[in-house]
Amino acid sequence: MTVSSTLNLTDSSFMPFTNTKRFHHDVRAQLTHDIEVLFAYAELPSPLLNACRYVMTGTGKLVRPLLVASAFASVNRSNANDDVVNSTNENDGLESLLENDSDYDMCRRAALAVELLHTYSLVHDDLPCMDDDELRRGQPTAHIVFEESTALLAGDVLQTLAFEVLTAELPTFAHFDSNIASQLIAIFAPRARRMVSGQMLDLNAEASTEITQSELEAIHRDKTGALIEAAMLMGGICAGATAPQRIALQDCAQHIGLAFQVQDDILDVTTSTDTLGKPAGSDEKLDKSTYVKLMGVEQATSYAQSLFNEGRSAIIRELSGRDLNNRKLNISKDNDALLALIEWLWSRKK
Repeated sequence: MTVSSTLNLTDSSFMPFTNTKRFHHDVRAQLTHDIEVLFAYAELPSPLLNACRYVMTGTGKLVRPLLVASAFASVNRSNANDDVVNSTNENDGLESLLENDSDYDMCRRAALAVELLHTYSLVHDDLPCMDDDELRRGQPTAHIVFEESTALLAGDVLQTLAFEVLTAELPTFAHFDSNIASQLIAIFAPRARRMVSGQMLDLNAEASTEITQSELEAIHRDKTGALIEAAMLMGGICAGATAPQRIALQDCAQHIGLAFQVQDDILDVTTSTDTLGKPAGSDEKLDKSTYVKLMGVEQATSYAQSLFNEGRSAIIRELSGRDLNNRKLNISKDNDALLALIEWLWSRKK
């Protein structure tokens, strides 16, 4: 495999694949590098560039790009031939794992795309015309630090870059794969649209006293779940996921996406502003319809746990089945990047 990243993937300090915590650390490092490559390519004028860099380089959880990379790694491992699987011991790095696989750069593009789109949505959500929040990811929101017009345009350009990055001729990246790119766009575009539709439905539901659980879930399957679904499917596509694997990834994503929103509702009333990095209690202030409002903290927590269990089971059933060489794979949170990330999401406090 030829990886055009400037990170040294053959260095012995790079993560062993079986060390999932280190894997996620290095995915974050790669993304930080790739964001700067993209901004150098885009040549945005000031202060637009400053605002974009500000919102893209904060202390976010980076859940969606991590889902892209983790789905890629898990599917790639499941589909690897015996020589590759047998070589992935604790001393092997990502390059050894992905030997003869030229699709990792498309995974990097997909990870960038979902983080760009997610960050654009946060910038716009925080604007005075929307939630009017002054704190995000532990720092003042974009419209507080910059002009409101600059924050608006920053969100606009991040949205356009999210699609451009999939086919742009970027330094340190291999030439894009047109076949994979077309599949990624087919997955990404409708889910980007669903994310915006879900936001509108959420605004429509504010102050509603009669919203049902099924109606609330319909909102969040689009507002929160759609982009999580896109992230996992895009990672799988870059790794050459089979049709059953794509179904399993989508099933997992739909459960995890909904669980993620239920968790957010719980954390909004049980965690401090300092821990959250954004104003605690904002849902109540805006009189939003939430799972806590609908079913209480204890029942909402139990519901989130059941959703995580269902999502985890979908992946275990498919990716721990027999690989291409009819060999049984035993995956767990200790050796599978996607399962490890799901465990981390369940235990998160912000």
